[in-house]
Amino acid sequence: MVEAFVRLLCPECKKDWQAEPTSLPDHRQNFTCSSCGATRRLAEFMRTERDLSTVKQFE
Repeated sequence: MVEAFVRLLCPECKKDWQAEPTSLPDHRQNFTCSSCGATRRLAEFMRTERDLSTVKQFE
């Protein structure tokens, strides 16, 4: 089994981290940064379009 990871970047505090796409909500749902508490749509936390595409594949 291949493990997939996506890269996230908080638009507010610039914290960056990786997560498994299966552990994330739908890209249209709200997501909250664990560092600063900023809440936005998950899609806004994706570092690249490729990361967003990967998340969409696992929805």
